[in-house]
Amino acid sequence: MKLTNLEIWKKSRLFRTEISQLTKCFPSYEKFKLVDQIIRSSRSVTANIAEGHGRFHFQENIQFCRIARGSLLETFDHLTVALDENYIQQDVFNELVALYEELTKMINGYINYLKKRKSET
Repeated sequence: MKLTNLEIWKKSRLFRTEISQLTKCFPSYEKFKLVDQIIRSSRSVTANIAEGHGRFHFQENIQFCRIARGSLLETFDHLTVALDENYIQQDVFNELVALYEELTKMINGYINYLKKRKSET
């Protein structure tokens, strides 16, 4: 299966794009602080899913998915900072949290799928 057909990668890409668009309205003094951090953590999600997908062994793929899940949680934390600092409104935060929660479930499901496939070999 190609990476671009992988549903968690597609959903992660959407999340990353939403985060990128969101940060364009953050204050300029956050450019090298919060903006940099949230952009990097959201990019790490797709990057780690891609790297894991390219690995030969199931266990390596699982580990990269776990790292992606950690980066996703880091991005969530950055979103709470943006909310607390009034850079985003509650409704925008809620929409992104819903996407974050869906993506977390998808990553967990993919990890379980990979574990099952690993045990079958």
